[in-house]
Amino acid sequence: MLRRAAERPGTRIGRRLGRRPSKPSLVVPARRSARDWPARFSGRIAYSDLVVIVAVLLAFRFLVLPDTQRDVTWPSGPQIPYDVALGLIGIVWLVALSVFETRDRNIVGAGEQEYRRLVNATIAVFAIFVSVAFFLRIEVSRGLFLVAMPVGLVALIFSRWLWRIWLRRQQRRSKYVYRALVLGEPAKVGMIIRAIRRADTSGFDIVGVVTNARGRQSIGDVPVVGGFAHAMQAMDATDADTIIVAEADEVHPEMMRQLGWDVADRNGNLVVAPALTDVAGPRIHSRPAAGLPLVHVEFPRLEGVRRFAKRTFDLFGSVALIVVFSPVMLVTAVAIRMETPGRVLYRQPRIGLGGDEFGMLKFRSMVADADDQLASLLDMQGTNDSPLFKVADDPRITKVGRVIRKHSLDELPQLFNVLVGTMSLVGPRPQRAAEVALYDDAAHRRLRVKPGMSGLWQVSGRSTLSWEDALRLDLYYVENWSFMQDLQILVRTLTAVIAPGRTAH
Repeated sequence: MLRRAAERPGTRIGRRLGRRPSKPSLVVPARRSARDWPARFSGRIAYSDLVVIVAVLLAFRFLVLPDTQRDVTWPSGPQIPYDVALGLIGIVWLVALSVFETRDRNIVGAGEQEYRRLVNATIAVFAIFVSVAFFLRIEVSRGLFLVAMPVGLVALIFSRWLWRIWLRRQQRRSKYVYRALVLGEPAKVGMIIRAIRRADTSGFDIVGVVTNARGRQSIGDVPVVGGFAHAMQAMDATDADTIIVAEADEVHPEMMRQLGWDVADRNGNLVVAPALTDVAGPRIHSRPAAGLPLVHVEFPRLEGVRRFAKRTFDLFGSVALIVVFSPVMLVTAVAIRMETPGRVLYRQPRIGLGGDEFGMLKFRSMVADADDQLASLLDMQGTNDSPLFKVADDPRITKVGRVIRKHSLDELPQLFNVLVGTMSLVGPRPQRAAEVALYDDAAHRRLRVKPGMSGLWQVSGRSTLSWEDALRLDLYYVENWSFMQDLQILVRTLTAVIAPGRTAH
């Protein structure tokens, strides 16, 4: 395929390959400014971190620190002006952010690890200065550790989140992305292409496929630009800066080693995609043995301390949210009762943890006999065999119901389910027994954790997602649970409630 493209001088690939020698040589990428975007992005974040830390320390100095405390003192030691001490803390803080690699190009702008390293770096700075102050008996304001550093950590996380939003917007416009070739067998290449295209902010723009399959012009609308032996020529011809390697019998260790050398000569990126799907980074660990880069995959376990921490968070979170939203719930109840007669609260049997049935509370948003009409409506739209009982343009919904469902206000009574322990704030949405009866073996893994008021698929598309996509996201949550992910989902849930968009019904 690559050779045929080279024989067409009018094509971009043909022009480049026609000029290139048969043996690849060290090349300087023509699109260096575009390829260097991770370094430039990390540089912007470094300046942002500097501004945040300086602003927090200055605010502490002039707004929190008492006027009577001008110096830092300790027995038999010199007096140091607070300005100098705060400057030293700021320098150590910035150094810690670098030492803990919070701006590493492989984690910045994606995943939880960036936030985790921010927390670890700030805790390390906190521990260092508390230890020094304790052993040297330094008189220092407690507000520095109880106010300035926690506020600084929150400000740093918030600034990184803003940068992440900016990066996502750029990537939706095909900017700040890696131009990638996918190398491997057609079936595995197709799986990688589909997975990357499902997320328009993956950071990869697939520009070509390298495969030895004969007769294939394209895979998933991505052109085949060469075989394994011509991978480097294809990389140069397409201006790619990344090669994603899928599994293939013909890609032997010697070929991978040479491929790594050639990609390094071009200052590119070599990414190996193992045959693991829906496995998050924290579960994957490299464990070299006998010179082999073995990958160790941890099994997900929500037990012991983790289970206790999640339940504690649910308990305190539900109480706080009930207090905050009690006026909203009162107004909603009055509006429902004024529009139609009947009960305000609706208790629906759902399947929870381990397949146990419980009563899920909701504000009534439909007519009184809504359940009796469900089967016929699903049959009319031909979705009675799908484990996601959603009726398009549901005629059973009342006027008030449409408003409270759009903003998810009908779900607020489930805070009491969270309080008593039958639900969690975050988890797969509970389904009816009839829906669970349609589960296959994979779908039953949804029942390994408590169902939640909000979940990963609720903040990723809500009513527009198919059952397959919803299941994929729920299984990802079950297999990769983390406390940080729960916090991210709750923040995204709040955003979805305030600005529901077109995906809310």
